[in-house]
Amino acid sequence: MMRVWQCLVGVVCCVLASCGPKAPPAHTASVNVQILPALSMQQLQRERIIRLYLPPSYATSERRYPVLYMHDGQNLFDAATGYAGEWQVDETLDKLAAAGKLEVIVVGIDNGGELRNQELVPYTHPDITNSEGDAYLKFIVDELKPYIDSHYRTLSDRDHTGLMGSSLGGLITHHAGQHYSQVFGRLGVLSPSYWVAGDSSSAPFQSRLYSPGVAAQSRWFVSMGSKEGGAMVPDFQQVTAQLAKTLPADSQLATRLVEGADHNEAAWAALMEPALLFLFSDTP
Repeated sequence: MMRVWQCLVGVVCCVLASCGPKAPPAHTASVNVQILPALSMQQLQRERIIRLYLPPSYATSERRYPVLYMHDGQNLFDAATGYAGEWQVDETLDKLAAAGKLEVIVVGIDNGGELRNQELVPYTHPDITNSEGDAYLKFIVDELKPYIDSHYRTLSDRDHTGLMGSSLGGLITHHAGQHYSQVFGRLGVLSPSYWVAGDSSSAPFQSRLYSPGVAAQSRWFVSMGSKEGGAMVPDFQQVTAQLAKTLPADSQLATRLVEGADHNEAAWAALMEPALLFLFSDTP
């Protein structure tokens, strides 16, 4: 009888332990990542947290560095703040720096939570009617970039300035490459949600995504996972084929349809090294 009672107590303890609160994920951001005080977004009348990665040599040199602006800052560096994981941008760049291959400043812009969709969409859609994409990009171009360039040792010209994001972040990056090509010469367009532009056979889809096309002296890295659903893969194939047709002779386009990859942080983390090297290295 005593042995049965001990077994029952053990089962109850195990159940209670499994039902208790889970420990939060451990912070994984490298020592090269810092969180800046919340910046005012005059274009949108709100504030935003900015996460900044400085290269390992920044504190001991007088060099100036290329800059990559990235959306969804919570997901870039830290598993404790990321949604379903992180992109491991800091680990990837630390490794590339140690190998003498690349050093870049990364400016991670936190998304607006429930406002994320409307901030990252540059035109109206039945499911996202309050489009703030252009105002969001103006915040980056007119407010955030001047702040970063005035406070840190940057290479501020378009040939050393990039923008990168995934999903809706990929869509707004594509849009920025078209309409702010004088600012961003390096575009990382990962798993872009081109469906927001409309049906791929429609005139609005084509006018929104094809005109203007890739600017002179630009680099575009556009990727998609083969397991991404809906029209994601066909849209990617159609858009990249059109971009390749209109590519200026002095610009470069890298496209990747990644076999077995899905629409998630792990897939984008796996692309960080090739994407960063293509966009910013001297020999992409």
